[in-house]
Amino acid sequence: MDLGIAGRVAMVAAASKGIGRAVALSLAREGCRVSICSRDPEALEDARVQLSKASAPGGSFGFSCDVTKKEELEAWYVETVAALGPVDILVTNTGGPPAAKFEDLTEEQWRRGVDSTLLNGVRLCRLVLPEMRRRRWGRIVHLTSLAAKQPMALLTISSTLRAGLSALTKTMANEFARDGVLVNAVLPGHVLTNRQIELNELRAKQEGISPGEYAGRIQASIPLGRYGEPREIGEVVVFLASERASYVTGATIQVDGGLIQSTF
Repeated sequence: MDLGIAGRVAMVAAASKGIGRAVALSLAREGCRVSICSRDPEALEDARVQLSKASAPGGSFGFSCDVTKKEELEAWYVETVAALGPVDILVTNTGGPPAAKFEDLTEEQWRRGVDSTLLNGVRLCRLVLPEMRRRRWGRIVHLTSLAAKQPMALLTISSTLRAGLSALTKTMANEFARDGVLVNAVLPGHVLTNRQIELNELRAKQEGISPGEYAGRIQASIPLGRYGEPREIGEVVVFLASERASYVTGATIQVDGGLIQSTF
């Protein structure tokens, strides 16, 4: 199926590893020119090299950036436009905030969580929207988490803020649909990334069991019986960013192997 996005310019935040990297690679394989950012220069360069192999010559760009800092996001956007052209597709993404119970979290951790999990997406959208609206074509996909619908123990900050990001998705979709800008969210379930391994180790330690035993329990709770692969998230994001999803906006898509039990 031709997704109709060859030559489009995409920005994917926090894309040097894990799901973000998989999303960037999936977009590149569909012919997009892809710009990524990361705080880790080594991982960023490794991801950029992989992107350059997947995309057309000159179709990839990497920028060292801390997504919690407004001025660095602005610099990434400006450099992306200079290198690749106006942005057609934006995928907001971030690493997870600290995992802890409510009473163990400081106000500073909450503030950092807001900056990294919510405000970074708001800031990036404010940067790309004027040009998307002017050209009457744009795709914004917010990468969130199953915690947006099914709050999880220890993921106090993440559960709170990702639910807010789902609400932002709907309000933005309603506001910008007539401008040709479609806004959706993707909720990954348990995907085998470094973040998932860290959470497994943390929870296994709390319960006094091995990480392998805890991982087995998690997989047994998933109707499909396994962890997701980053690639499987990337392919759903690419569809939402495509011409084939031209009547999809304001949607929150679960990619979780059937884990979330809510029907709403």
